[in-house]
Amino acid sequence: MQKFLYAYHGGGAPETQEEGERVMKAWMDWMGSMGDALVDGGNPVGMSSTLTKDGLKDGGGANPLSGYTVVQAESLEAAAEMARGCPIFEADDASIEIAPIMEM
Repeated sequence: MQKFLYAYHGGGAPETQEEGERVMKAWMDWMGSMGDALVDGGNPVGMSSTLTKDGLKDGGGANPLSGYTVVQAESLEAAAEMARGCPIFEADDASIEIAPIMEM
């Protein structure tokens, strides 16, 4: 099986403790549904900065990353199917980039 990286874009931090608990449960339930296919549940990330040869720039770039997860699947299509149930899609602006992790 190949490993795939889910790179989350969009969404936002819960505004209340109750919403935070609901959101956390939704993520834990979704990740639990993947069983052994879940390699690394990942984490949300803060606003990124971009380093170029000209220096470090704040602002997250063109499509700021909001978190990541690593899964294993037989194919890109199988990885995409697992991602369809992701709670990130509760946000209107959400997307998931799916990239194969190249073993070196």
